[in-house]
Amino acid sequence: MSTETNTDTEPSAESSTGPLPPVAPEVLAEAVENLTGRLRKKLDAAIEGCAAGAARADDGSVTVRFGEDALVTLRPGPAGTVTAAEQAVCTCLLAPRCLHRAAVLGAAPLADPDRPPHPDVDADADADADADADAASASASASVPDGRAESQAGVGAVGPSSAGRVGSGAGPGASPDGPEPAAEVLTAARLRAAAALWQAAAEALAAGVTAGGAVVQAELLRAAHTARLAGLPRAEAAALRVVRGLRAARERSGAHRLGDLTGAFRELLHIAGLLASGTAGPALTGTVRRAYRPGGSLRVYGLCREPVLSATGYGGVVTHLLAPDGARHSVSDVRPGGLARARGAGSASVALGGAALDHAGLARGGLRIAGATVSADGRLGAGRGVQATPLRGIPWTEEPAAALFARPAAEAVAAQLADRDTDPDGAAPALLGCEVTVVGAAGEDLLVREVRADAPLLRLRAAHPHPELPHTANLRRIAAHPGLVLRVLGRPDLDRAATLRPLAVGPVPGAEYTLRLPEEWLGRADLGYDLLQGSHFPPGTAAAPAAPAAEGPDLLADSPLWRVRRLLESGVAGGRRAVAEAARAAEPVTAYRPLRRAGFTAAAELAVALAAEADRRPRDPFGRLKDPSPDGYARAWLAASTHLAAAERYLVAASWS
Repeated sequence: MSTETNTDTEPSAESSTGPLPPVAPEVLAEAVENLTGRLRKKLDAAIEGCAAGAARADDGSVTVRFGEDALVTLRPGPAGTVTAAEQAVCTCLLAPRCLHRAAVLGAAPLADPDRPPHPDVDADADADADADADAASASASASVPDGRAESQAGVGAVGPSSAGRVGSGAGPGASPDGPEPAAEVLTAARLRAAAALWQAAAEALAAGVTAGGAVVQAELLRAAHTARLAGLPRAEAAALRVVRGLRAARERSGAHRLGDLTGAFRELLHIAGLLASGTAGPALTGTVRRAYRPGGSLRVYGLCREPVLSATGYGGVVTHLLAPDGARHSVSDVRPGGLARARGAGSASVALGGAALDHAGLARGGLRIAGATVSADGRLGAGRGVQATPLRGIPWTEEPAAALFARPAAEAVAAQLADRDTDPDGAAPALLGCEVTVVGAAGEDLLVREVRADAPLLRLRAAHPHPELPHTANLRRIAAHPGLVLRVLGRPDLDRAATLRPLAVGPVPGAEYTLRLPEEWLGRADLGYDLLQGSHFPPGTAAAPAAPAAEGPDLLADSPLWRVRRLLESGVAGGRRAVAEAARAAEPVTAYRPLRRAGFTAAAELAVALAAEADRRPRDPFGRLKDPSPDGYARAWLAASTHLAAAERYLVAASWS
């Protein structure tokens, strides 16, 4: 046996390796907190290579060896997760306050918070649905680049559609059963937890990816756990997204996008700041569990299926439904299994009220539900008292589906952007329908023009880019038929100019040069599951094919707002020091002059203020330089980031007009 001072901290290679089990955030935070200052400085280097040296035993435990005398053993619980400190042990003399144990825990993936069982849902359905909610939402972030689809802690069933009625402009999370309850009074414990989370988030932002190692992440995890104990699950979820983003960035993961991490920091600071001020309502407090309300008897009709594939290994399907009064609903089936699960779930049985129907049939059929339970985002619960009977499906040409295509896309997008103004961190965008004419391909995307006077070019981008899913292949086939007229049902990408993520397509009634789908498809093809063939397209070419058109100006990409975006993202990547160095490299007033010329005066002023705050060097009473507080820098960064998001939303709305 040896102490940590003379034991090798590089993990030894084992003959049989396996992945490390997920670790509860509070277990990792406690392990890092117990390290001495000297050992904390070595933690990031010790973490490297731990996962590769892991060996799984027959009893389910995982071991990582450091040198000859130090062996770390993780014994996950029945759920496969390390949730208690005693489930992680080390044989060295400094255990449990040793570097080996903290390094292995730091190399393991973060587990999602536990959720208590819902009394109205059987255990199996509950585990597959609500416990996997965050994983399901992660798939929606493929169409929402900054990951807003994940922003509702515990609500995350893949319910990208809201429960609002078609054309009503109801905001995300609108309840079909009346107004939400009044704002909760934040207790002193919640205020303290929110203030601690703000401070940890501000320090992480000031450090950036470059200096945001395991110690900085552990401080965020401890603050997140405190927020969870105080009853702030949405704040906890936002903090976990930032930690996962920092990890992905430092590991140079292919799934990492700096824009996503920037959005995650903005959301975390926004939530923590409002909670700490005591002015937040239940929307920012969040719920540990999706709240289901009695929905009585319902009739719902299928619109389309959407495959779910998350970066955390979950896969499945969500089927979007519509009630006769226009209310949006969804049924999801998401479990661990990745790509194979996502592909197979499209034809899996629907676990709702004993209905003898699979998701493929439900997407083109309907259900009469007795004793329905409905969440605020329109998700249908699978409670023991729910009974469902299959119904004949309706084509898109009949109500209520026809109403989706009657409203100009620009109006629908404007309404959704207005909803985001009132709830910046709300649910993913709702589905909208439009009739378009194919113009041609633009890389992997498809350019179309809405069938209305003076309509702009729209860009159809694959809802999920995975090559094993048929989204991209279907768009390529459609692009080979310029002039083709078709109906598109999809989710607008509110962070890109005039961009739609299509989920399903169908023929336009009365049009000659349009899709010719099999009768059993009921007039639509799910782009994530159905593969379009040559027989599904009309022969020849369009009588008046769309003239090849160069892409029009991109209001978002062509605006000088990229200067502010680059400044904010450089701060996330390199921390406060990177923003300060950028300010010293060029005169801020001169650098942001194009913003003022374009009318973005407020954006220019906020960027200048951020640069000045980043470069501020306070002194103590003896005139010595000291480290500046991250609070003022975080507030300046959040102000510039929030204004940028609002300005970009305005430009996105204009691009659809």
